Amino acid sequence: MQRPDFDDIFMELAVNLAKRSHCIKAHVGAVLAKETRIISIGYNGPPAGTYNCDEEWPDKGCARDRKGSCSLAIHAEENAILYAAKNGSSVEGSTLYVTLSPCLPCARIIFSMKIKKVVYLNSYAEYKGIDIDEGLAFLEKFGVEIQKYAGKFVQANQPLNP
Repeated sequence: MQRPDFDDIFMELAVNLAKRSHCIKAHVGAVLAKETRIISIGYNGPPAGTYNCDEEWPDKGCARDRKGSCSLAIHAEENAILYAAKNGSSVEGSTLYVTLSPCLPCARIIFSMKIKKVVYLNSYAEYKGIDIDEGLAFLEKFGVEIQKYAGKFVQANQPLNP
């Protein structure tokens, strides 16, 4: 059996976490890890105790704010960072694995929390149809390492029948 790299394990977990999202527009997952240990996980959606957009407004999702963004959504990376903070876990020096590269507001939070590296699967700019990944540009400008995920998920071998 081929042993997967931790980058592959953490990104595959982020992809699976994205499936938990209640958002109508996009499903995004995030994993915060230090070395080989998971610190926190998150996916995008409304704050706990509010409405699940896909259940409350299944056709169109929650109302939009003045910029056209979801009025209830907390981004996956925000959820992962907030959960770590809520539980007293330091994210300083950690790596964030996320299925969609961070938007500019999330990038500012990532930098402020001293996360050292971001590994992303898909481009936020491509998803939004804009010309630049502002979040990635911000992170790169201020010394946070960014890396587009280029690995692959490896399926474990099935056990042999006795």
